[in-house]
Amino acid sequence: MKKLVIAATLAVALPASAFAAGNTSTASGTASAVVVAPLVLAHTGGASLNFGKFTTGAGTVVITAAGAQSVTGGVNSVSGGSPSADAFTVTGDGTRTFTISTTSSTVANGAVTIPFTTTPSAATGTLAAGAASFTVGGTLTLAGTEAAGTYSGTYSATVTYN
Repeated sequence: MKKLVIAATLAVALPASAFAAGNTSTASGTASAVVVAPLVLAHTGGASLNFGKFTTGAGTVVITAAGAQSVTGGVNSVSGGSPSADAFTVTGDGTRTFTISTTSSTVANGAVTIPFTTTPSAATGTLAAGAASFTVGGTLTLAGTEAAGTYSGTYSATVTYN
């Protein structure tokens, strides 16, 4: 009997919610998202990284991002070429910033290849009203044994939002 009185006293003293099965509580959170215009890189029509005309020799042909040519070592520049930097345009979201990277590659004439590195005009850029542009120069490295002829190749440029 004494146990029954104690159990009854406890049941009256404790709130009903303490004995409710599956006592739960729910609240709402918030979520948001901002979608921005994609970053789009386009090659400028008619532009190319053109190392110009030169005689072979151990050395380099350098094209600055502004398009100026210089040679080193046993390489000699020859008139009649059109050395130039390559050019790209970028479109995207408002005034966001982005990084620029370019790859090294080779130019080839049949089985003969000549390696080159590339240098963008800047490592980063900033969109102005959603648009920007940059140029790419490079350095062609000659061993001095390359045969005369026309050499061509490609490389990649990549832009990434910061």
